[in-house]
Amino acid sequence: MNRISVLDCTLRDGGYVNNFLFGNGAIKDIIRGLSKAAVDIIECGFLKSGEENPDVSLFGSIRQLQNVIGKKNKNLMYVAMVQCGAISCDEIDIYNGKSIDGIRLTFHEHEIEEAFAFGRQLMDKGYKVFMQPVGTTTYEDQTLINLIKRVNNLMPFAFYMVDTLGMMYKNDLIRLFYIIDHNLDKRIALGFHSHNNLQMSFANAQELAQLNSPRNIIIDASVLGMGRGAGNLNTELLIQYLNVNFGTRYDNLELMDILDKYIRPLGAIYKWGYDAAYYIAAVAGCHPNYASFLLNRQTLHMHDINTILNGLDEEKRTLYDEKYMETEYLKYMDHYVDDEDARRVIREAIGEKKVLIIAPGKSVRGNKNDIKKMAADGTCFVISINFLPSGIPVDMVYISNLKRFKNVEELKQYTGIRIVVTSNIKLKDENNFLVVNYSSYLNEDNCIMDNAGLMCINLLSKLNVKNYILAGFDGFSGNIKENYYEQSLYLDVEEERLADMNRATARRFEQLSKQIDISFLTESTYEMNI
Repeated sequence: MNRISVLDCTLRDGGYVNNFLFGNGAIKDIIRGLSKAAVDIIECGFLKSGEENPDVSLFGSIRQLQNVIGKKNKNLMYVAMVQCGAISCDEIDIYNGKSIDGIRLTFHEHEIEEAFAFGRQLMDKGYKVFMQPVGTTTYEDQTLINLIKRVNNLMPFAFYMVDTLGMMYKNDLIRLFYIIDHNLDKRIALGFHSHNNLQMSFANAQELAQLNSPRNIIIDASVLGMGRGAGNLNTELLIQYLNVNFGTRYDNLELMDILDKYIRPLGAIYKWGYDAAYYIAAVAGCHPNYASFLLNRQTLHMHDINTILNGLDEEKRTLYDEKYMETEYLKYMDHYVDDEDARRVIREAIGEKKVLIIAPGKSVRGNKNDIKKMAADGTCFVISINFLPSGIPVDMVYISNLKRFKNVEELKQYTGIRIVVTSNIKLKDENNFLVVNYSSYLNEDNCIMDNAGLMCINLLSKLNVKNYILAGFDGFSGNIKENYYEQSLYLDVEEERLADMNRATARRFEQLSKQIDISFLTESTYEMNI
């Protein structure tokens, strides 16, 4: 092994992006391409009990891994990752040289005892074992040194420093490296797995490669930096740097083929890479999934995300807890108000009219004349959701999204239009606004919990409004440019989440249709559920 070795984790860490669904042919082709590129260590995916789907990079057995690896390059190493507790040692065959050579064992601090027992069993079966504590940067110095002493007794192939939170700068890297290097047996390789929250992955990898140490170093990377959240170090950048500066002979053209054929197309469907929210998460010392949760809500400005993440309990920050995050999000959004008076005003304004609700779907543009005609004939009370449609008369604007209306006060200039604002939106002056309690009108399903159109219907239903005509409730297309009335309203949400939102919204409309009368003025994905 070279003093500096590259480990590509595209099929494993990158798999978080697409739920590991690369396709069987693609998995084999990516492994074959990485082999041709002479990447030192190829991580083929996760070993996980009970997995049988050949199209995902999750494997229930050593034999399944052997099938996707095919003919091995004997100069390289093939590995898989095991999360402590995800598979029993009895399910892992003894090493036979035809499948993976090594197993990367990842574990949390509370799993150390179990991890070391499991690591010993894997070594006894003939595998090169990589001991990978989650969030090495969060360990106290003495705790880390004590862990390293246990690693020295075990004598695995490698020990890792893992920047789970993507929070390391150059000085942090150097300090951690020398603590580990000074205490770790020189025969054990030292690995580095980074995340790109601070755009430091490539810079830190260069710094590590240049350190004057005889120890074998392993640096993790993935093609195009593919990985959840802010992603990882780019394999193509790393091997080019090593070729130019260390005389290595990795074949970057083979990586370009993988990038073009498989990874770039995934990038058009799924989103990963640097984002300000992941930067905030790193600075706050939070797990990146907390940032992902808040980004996917699409209701917050970066200032709000910063406030929420920095307000999380210290002991909760490093391990992701979705229920805790949901509670903290709702706590932030829920500024309780007694909205009895506001509800009375809304109910009296509607009277016995049908309600025409205009959501910001793209169909509003194509059906503007029909919507305008209905809005103007006096038979309907017209409410627009989170926007003011140009040229269409409305009686009320309903606003529940902080991101949609950064300056709600600007709407005061439109005299004669009532403005309903949910209590999560901070107002300088509540005069001329009807403020309703945010949490009272949320939806039960998490992924549409704060869907503005449904929240408005929930509010009106509680006011005993029975008849609705809906426009602009199109449903979500995978192409974000097809979703909204105007460009400024686009929400950048992952395609898989959009599909989940469509299904949940359809279910909610089906429930509502049993209580109220709903019809669609414009074409909608949800119409068939009514």
